[in-house]
Amino acid sequence: MTLLGLLAIGICLRIAISDLYARRVPNAWLLAACALAVPLLIAGQVTTPRLPWLSHVGAAALGLVALLPFYAVRWMGAGDVKFFAVLGLLLGMQALLPVWVVASLAAGLHALVVLMSRRLGSMLPLGLQVQVSRASSQWQTHPALRDMQSARQGRRGIPYAAYLAIAAIGWILFRAYGGFS
Repeated sequence: MTLLGLLAIGICLRIAISDLYARRVPNAWLLAACALAVPLLIAGQVTTPRLPWLSHVGAAALGLVALLPFYAVRWMGAGDVKFFAVLGLLLGMQALLPVWVVASLAAGLHALVVLMSRRLGSMLPLGLQVQVSRASSQWQTHPALRDMQSARQGRRGIPYAAYLAIAAIGWILFRAYGGFS
């Protein structure tokens, strides 16, 4: 596994946790990843085999441009778009499509589960609806959930950056240990 791969795993873990907990993708972490990636890409030009820096820089640009329309129509947060660009910088062009496909499928499944759970709730027998409502109200008062809701500051939606992070970690591990080169 390369240093860029290790850096990518580290930033992916941090972003996944932040997105799941607070629905935030901190710019400071994205900038730090870029600040560490650029010297590694430059150093990779004097080692053997040479790192294909153009693939990494091109992937960063493509990652940004590919998801920007989704931000423009407000289907995605700016942090998700910037994180995908950083993943492009860290992992290169060959990672973008598989990471995007897996993350998008996971996000689609998440959305389907949310929509189905809303519909199923009204179809339950009345006694079960009361039990679900009681359990839900107890859960809403749990301190951990209140802290998480406070950290989210009203932000809602699917944690797409977390799905990108999980897909990227899977891609890195597959390439390093179980896949083709």
